[in-house]
Amino acid sequence: MRFYLDHAATTPLRPEARDAWLAATEVVGNASSTHGAGQDARRLLEESRERIAAVLGCDPIEVVLTSGGTESINTALRGLWVSREAGAETIVFPDGEHHATMDTVAALVADGAGARAVALDEQGRIGVSAFEAALPGAALATALIANNEVGTLNDAGSLSAVAALARVPLHLDAVAAVGHVPVSFRDLRSDAPAGAGLVAMSVAGHKIGAPVGIGALVVGRTARMAPLLHGGAQQRGLRAGTQDVAGAAAFAVALERAEAERKTEAARLRVLRDRLVEGIRSAVPEAELLGDPVDRLPNNAHVLFPDAVGESLLFLLDVAGVAASTGSACQAGVAEPSHVVMAMGRSEKEARSVLRFTLGRTSTDADVDAVLATIADAYLRASGARTAERI
Repeated sequence: MRFYLDHAATTPLRPEARDAWLAATEVVGNASSTHGAGQDARRLLEESRERIAAVLGCDPIEVVLTSGGTESINTALRGLWVSREAGAETIVFPDGEHHATMDTVAALVADGAGARAVALDEQGRIGVSAFEAALPGAALATALIANNEVGTLNDAGSLSAVAALARVPLHLDAVAAVGHVPVSFRDLRSDAPAGAGLVAMSVAGHKIGAPVGIGALVVGRTARMAPLLHGGAQQRGLRAGTQDVAGAAAFAVALERAEAERKTEAARLRVLRDRLVEGIRSAVPEAELLGDPVDRLPNNAHVLFPDAVGESLLFLLDVAGVAASTGSACQAGVAEPSHVVMAMGRSEKEARSVLRFTLGRTSTDADVDAVLATIADAYLRASGARTAERI
């Protein structure tokens, strides 16, 4: 039997989203076509866009459908960079961001951009004052609403406000946050000059029970943003190509369901998570919860196991039927220390000794019990692997 505690990587497809997707595939027609079949598809597409916008707190025209979080982030950062104000040559980004952000910034730097990093505090939070100090003269800025590895929540509203005051366009990565904490593009925006403050926000469908391959970038009406993909005028010209009507329909349903159950699920998952953390600490007294102990995603438990090899722990848990992760799934299969943990001031050794357990709507006490039944033995064996590694 398998016990799945890696919902931050991807969560099971919701039956309602699957049904919506299958029903939408029966609507034959390209939503950009002018004939009746095309307009039937267009009607379903735009109805889905309206429903997505209602959940995300934005106008339907601001919803640019994408293939997921990575494309949304790339579109935002590259698009804002290409459309930057003359003389603005620096990108502000905090340490510990998702690799979709880090790697995009690195690619832009290779093409001539400047980068200004903002340090995280010891709990993995972006300091608003430090973020504000980095903004003057910047071309754009980006930040996570919730850290995807350690689960710490950032003060996204304040980050947006200081970006607005500095007249810097801001992108927020909401991929880890949506479905777990309140997220409203409209509420996060501050009064600001056109094109400054929060202008873009990324979300992904498969994190909240939609199919893999659908997501969105919310782009404010006044944002100046060049497209990543060319070849058509769809979606305000910001994302060319035939639009995924079925994916949009499934995404709309998944978002609505996630938002409808968010408060009750957050409370339920918080109880499960706290029992998991307490049980791990009881079985392995050396274990340490990383990230903010309170102001964090309700489904996230990011644990440091001193002197253990994270990859060994992961393997031993997997053998016992428990699926967890050592960090972001985007780096799966790459044996490297957690850049987030190191950005929090921890050593490389500690950054190689962490596991992330994330819960979701299908999680039960049995999942927690499975971890607690094997973690002590796994830790002893993984600690032995660390000792052998030193020898």
